[in-house]
Amino acid sequence: MEQQIKELERQARQLETTVQDRKSLINKATGYGEEFLNSLSEKPAYVNSETMGKGVYELPFDEKPKDFDQLLQALKSEVDLPGLNPASGKHAGYIPGGGLYPSAIADYLAAVTNRYTGVFFSSPGAVRIENMCIRWMNDLIGYPDGASGNLTSGGSIANLIGLVVTRDDSGIKAEDFSRAVIYTTQQVHHCVIKAIKFAGLGEATLRTIPMDDHYRMKADALEEQIKSDKKDGRIPLTIFASAGTTDLGAVDPLDEIGDIAEQHDLWFHVDAAYGGFFLLTEHGKEMMKGIEKSDSATIDPHKGLFLPYGSGALLVKDGERLYESQHMSANYLQDTYKATEEASPADLSPELSKHFRGLRMWLPLQLFGVQPFRAALDEKLLLTRYFYDKIQQIDSIEVGPEPELSVAFFRYVPENGDANAFNKKLVNEIHNDGRVFLSSTHLNGTVYLRLAVLNFRTHLEDIDLILSVLREKIRKLEVI
Repeated sequence: MEQQIKELERQARQLETTVQDRKSLINKATGYGEEFLNSLSEKPAYVNSETMGKGVYELPFDEKPKDFDQLLQALKSEVDLPGLNPASGKHAGYIPGGGLYPSAIADYLAAVTNRYTGVFFSSPGAVRIENMCIRWMNDLIGYPDGASGNLTSGGSIANLIGLVVTRDDSGIKAEDFSRAVIYTTQQVHHCVIKAIKFAGLGEATLRTIPMDDHYRMKADALEEQIKSDKKDGRIPLTIFASAGTTDLGAVDPLDEIGDIAEQHDLWFHVDAAYGGFFLLTEHGKEMMKGIEKSDSATIDPHKGLFLPYGSGALLVKDGERLYESQHMSANYLQDTYKATEEASPADLSPELSKHFRGLRMWLPLQLFGVQPFRAALDEKLLLTRYFYDKIQQIDSIEVGPEPELSVAFFRYVPENGDANAFNKKLVNEIHNDGRVFLSSTHLNGTVYLRLAVLNFRTHLEDIDLILSVLREKIRKLEVI
């Protein structure tokens, strides 16, 4: 048996790279990254590829090793070329992600050291870093010292945890779920609908409260609906408001909604995944007045802090409520219970094993300071207003309401033909061209194009290029 163990050990030791191997791998990887970033300004924002990355299937997993250069080439041609380039400053569709370089360094360090950040006992310094990030975001929202939270993979999981905390804190039983009512608008992110299903509340009633002409929830309609539901014997459970809807960038009247929630003893959750970090700006503070009245909030550092994808957060005003909902003990973890100086992430989330996410947020905030982030967000707000003003100088353009944050929507109305068909062709022309990227949406059957400015690399020259491409494609389609 010992001989067999030794032989298996010899084979398994191939997984431990040598100093020379590590240097070669990291040098080639950083070289690849440098080439990608140095040529980023010349790269298209979107590539409409016929193969759509199918070449990765030519590299099946098998018993024999492959050359790293070959794998990097596959990444270049099959992963980093086709489709949308989220790193590009010319990506102004959907809600752009970030990709700060120091965050990539942080992820490298976190992965190499492989710290386990589930419990304070196992990695106290790492957990302190994550809790430090959460505390900073709670301060930004305006929550008190007893607030808590958890770093998640994104807004979807954050909203799900927030809804589960709401459900658990309410004390309602499964037999009551069909009487429960959740209040939101048609502009709520679809991940909330998924969260309702995953939280076991599929039988609950989802009330879509009417919106004003800026696509914001009508507070008076909300209050009337709550009163009506109470009168009918239903159980008002929670209000899901938005601080920057993904589709249109609308901000619900949080101050008024907060008062209504308090009056009727409802849990008040704000989905600020997109808009939350605009609180760093004076404009954002004004737009989101009242967010501090919420019981919980979702905020995504991979949006407004420009971090890589996989960076979300749930914040809860009363941290004990989050702990009571998510905490669970296990026999094999008994050694960890003696270290309780800091809250453990595993006690505040469904996750046990998790990546050390906090380092990718902590490192750039320490390296750059907060000021450049605030300046970048103010820049995005002004760029959106600049676009909104300039796009109206194109004949036959119709625009939506003045942007509240950094999303603007518009459409072209041709003299002849169907406007919806024209705008679908227009967005397809933009995608086929690839120099810039915009997305489309539809409101009550009307097709619009969307501009979403949030990439930290998007600057004035990029917005001017977007305007130029729009003029060019409109002229082309009008001739056709």
